[in-house]
Amino acid sequence: MAKSFPQYFKRVFDDYQVLVQVNTDTFKGVELIVHPDGKIEKTEIEFDEDIFDDLAADEFMQCNVLEFQMHMAKAT
Repeated sequence: MAKSFPQYFKRVFDDYQVLVQVNTDTFKGVELIVHPDGKIEKTEIEFDEDIFDDLAADEFMQCNVLEFQMHMAKAT
């Protein structure tokens, strides 16, 4: 069975942004909240199978792995 790759999403709000990594095999992932002062919060999350519909409804857009990893490297 072929292994699938994680997918990455982001949404920019007025003064912060949220980036999400979703592992499509396990529906586990990571949420990063990037605050205006540069602080980054990292939360590991277990999603349900509706996560992609939820992200679309909340107007998240796909982003690339490099953008996510750059923020992940700074996460607390």
